[in-house]
Amino acid sequence: MAFEGLSSKLQEITRKLRGKARITESDLKEMLREVKLALLEADVNYIIVKEFIATIQEKALGQDVLKSLTPRTTSY
Repeated sequence: MAFEGLSSKLQEITRKLRGKARITESDLKEMLREVKLALLEADVNYIIVKEFIATIQEKALGQDVLKSLTPRTTSY
């Protein structure tokens, strides 16, 4: 049941980004904040969440990904 709630929250996050032409740094930060909250609400260990978010943020902001990334080019 926790995973159903997590799944719906993650889908909502991606739905918000879908309408954007470009994903900005502030969009990324807001998305990561929402992902962090969704994971914590699903009882994922805080340390795991913290490391996961830091890794995603480092990879996304550490490269020029945001300059070329659009919501349509992201796939799962």
